[in-house]
Order: sequence, then structure tokens, then C-alpha cells
Amino acid sequence: MEGVAWLTHKYVMHGFLWNLHKDHHTGSNHTLEHNDWFALIFAVPSFIFIFLGLKNSSIIILCIGLGMTAYGIMYFFVHDVMVHQRIKLFRNLKSSYLKALRRAHKIHHKNTGKENGESFGFLIVSKKYFQQDNKSLLEK
Repeated sequence: MEGVAWLTHKYVMHGFLWNLHKDHHTGSNHTLEHNDWFALIFAVPSFIFIFLGLKNSSIIILCIGLGMTAYGIMYFFVHDVMVHQRIKLFRNLKSSYLKALRRAHKIHHKNTGKENGESFGFLIVSKKYFQQDNKSLLEK
């Protein structure tokens, strides 16, 4: 799923559906962003796979749907709760992995435009974001 997420983020969200994703980079005064439509967009095929897997007794199709759902739940908790703090939980995590994830996402959001972004992944974080002193990264 990480590869699918990376490709979707780079070529769909920063591509032809940029109008839905843009307010996630430029900020919004609303509780919900246009970007939140992606949760529904990605939930539809997940639901279809689960439904078809159950209907046709296909364990492979069912597992694809369940995997997509699990990834979506992880995305919500890691991205929306831990990284963006949209729900004020888990504010003082000491995990070096989560700190690196936040750094990578901060670099991703430093670019407010559709083009020239970096760090499009979600769970796999480049080694450079694990460094303690990331001032040089933030100044790019």
C-alpha cells in the first residue's frame, strides 16, 4: 500500500486532483478540508473489494479491501492525529520514527504548490529525516 499511496499522492493529489488537495498545503479555517474528500474517495473501492470478497467467497479480494481499510485507519491516526494534531491526542510522543515522520511531512508542506514537492510517502521515511539537526532540511 505504501507504493500505491506514494504514487497516488504524487500523481493524483499533486496532479489532476490538486484542487481537492491544495487546501491541505495552503491551510484552511474549517474543521474539514477539501482534502478530506480523499477519505471517501479511497473508502469506495475498499468497500467494493470487501463486499465482492464476501459475496464471492474470495479471500484475496476480501484481504485487498481489508488491507486498504486498515491502511486508511492507520493514515487517519498517524497523519491527522499524530502529525497534524487535528485531534489533540498523542502530543508528546518520544518516538524517533514519529519525529522523523513529522519532519518529512513538514518538508512536504514547506512547498505550498503543486510542483516540486518531496516526501510523498506515508509510512516509509527517508533516513535523512532521522537526523537530530534538521535545520538544513527546513531551510531548503
